[in-house]
Amino acid sequence: MPVSQMVLIVLAGVGAGAVNSLVGSGTLITFPTLVTLGFPPLTATISNSIGLVAGGVSGTWAYRRELRGQWDQLRWQIPGSLTGAVLGAYLLLHLPEAVFNRVVPVLLVGALVLVVVGPKIQANAQRRAEQAGRSLDQLSRGRMVALTLGTFAVAVYGGYFSAAQGILLIGVMGVLLPESMQRINAAKVLLTLLVNVVAALAYIITAFDRISWEAAALIAAGSLIGGYLGGHYGRRLSPNALRAAILVVGLIGLYRLLAV
Repeated sequence: MPVSQMVLIVLAGVGAGAVNSLVGSGTLITFPTLVTLGFPPLTATISNSIGLVAGGVSGTWAYRRELRGQWDQLRWQIPGSLTGAVLGAYLLLHLPEAVFNRVVPVLLVGALVLVVVGPKIQANAQRRAEQAGRSLDQLSRGRMVALTLGTFAVAVYGGYFSAAQGILLIGVMGVLLPESMQRINAAKVLLTLLVNVVAALAYIITAFDRISWEAAALIAAGSLIGGYLGGHYGRRLSPNALRAAILVVGLIGLYRLLAV
């Protein structure tokens, strides 16, 4: 591989790692880069997922403070993410890519709508709970079930394609969780990391010959740096600034997906 291409892949990895920690959809940077450089789409998807694991680790470390106190819901979301990722990885290896690609734009639009209306939904739910003498601090069984199922569904998608899974997850959690945007984003970084780890292991076991280890290593090196930078600086953003960043990246990703 020419040095110029290696540098381009590393830079794409830095950008993807930062965007994944800050918003999600970093795959929309690295995946097109690999395809443009001549990698087959399936090889690009698999190699990209393996490479971005490093960025998820550094991003999770950067957000470790915001993860404290979230175990009550994470102990349900984590199994949902793990099982969903296994199913998504299986689908990637057994279904045509066009099946999910047709659904991706619709899911992304829905997630962006949830990001916008999520605060209003939460405010209305809080008001109704206060009128009934209850609190939203403890999730009801119904909301916990919905949160777990939503996390599972996003993980299936993430194990299959991974692009925009962070935005989808933020949309789901923003509606169902009584948490700040920064704490929701921290949980998102952890859960998407788990999805990528499971998917990467599945690919290594079942599709070892389809992996470009050179591309995966270059993306890993870049995303390790980008993940920490995105988490370190992203956690300083106000909720509105973070929400605006999510919308901008989401709309760009939607445009790129529709233009394919």
